[in-house]
Amino acid sequence: MFKKAILGITGFILVASCVSSKVYNDLEERYASLKEERNALADENQELKTANNGLENDLAALQKAHDDAVSERDRLRQEYTAAKKNLENLQESYNALEKNSSAAIAENSKKNRELLAELETKENALARESARLEELKKQLEARSRRVDELESLIASKEEAMKNLKDAISKALLDFEGNGLTVEHRDGKVYVSMENKLLFESGSWAVGSEGRRAVAELGKVLAQNPDISVLIEGHTDNVPYRGNGQIQDNWDLSTKRATAIVHILRENPNINPQNLTAAGRSEYAPVATNKTTQGKAKNRRIEVILTPKLDEVTRLLNEI
Repeated sequence: MFKKAILGITGFILVASCVSSKVYNDLEERYASLKEERNALADENQELKTANNGLENDLAALQKAHDDAVSERDRLRQEYTAAKKNLENLQESYNALEKNSSAAIAENSKKNRELLAELETKENALARESARLEELKKQLEARSRRVDELESLIASKEEAMKNLKDAISKALLDFEGNGLTVEHRDGKVYVSMENKLLFESGSWAVGSEGRRAVAELGKVLAQNPDISVLIEGHTDNVPYRGNGQIQDNWDLSTKRATAIVHILRENPNINPQNLTAAGRSEYAPVATNKTTQGKAKNRRIEVILTPKLDEVTRLLNEI
């Protein structure tokens, strides 16, 4: 996605040679934002690789224990075969000496008893090792099944989030170009709405067009009850100087997030237990606060949709 965005921006610049400096600055900021998103995705990918390497190391250790058990079993089996062959040879010697000397017969009989005892000991050891090998094999198979199940579950949730992103993009198609973006990254769906779509300056009352956009989003969320919904309010770094109902940007960002929650609650099919409102104030910017355009991008509502991972956590604990 990052490469496509860069190619699109570059192509746009080449074609529109007469664009204004304001549009150029917007593109530069978009480029910087995309680089930040790429870096965040790379970090998340590295964490997933690290977790996967840990699982592979655990499987490798269990496989090694299994292989060691197989080697020990084979060694005991060889000793058992050799002992059995030796017993057969002694038995033949015993039969030959039986006719010649009672003393020799007694000595041979003693050796036979000793060898039989040794053989019985090795048989017992072989049986114990075979049982241990079978148990290790079962553990390896069970863990492999759980890893396969975990990979399948993660893949299905990733596919579900892609489908959710497509459904939201389709539902909010009318609002494209009005400060609204829908992205799928890090296994989550991010719906970002700039304040120009939702609020007047310094206000937390949602306008009619913004209310319509949130309601459309709510229709999609109502069809996905297994999704956790975090609504974050963000501001620029300009201190709030409104009326006494709001103390600062923290209050303003929280009230704006809560206002979105109230609109979503109007849809009776959305479980309120899935909703969380949070104010982030000015401390999670997506653009520089040194320009008017950057500040406009930072004044936004982000709706972060996350799949519920209870089953994934259970499988990880079992591995």
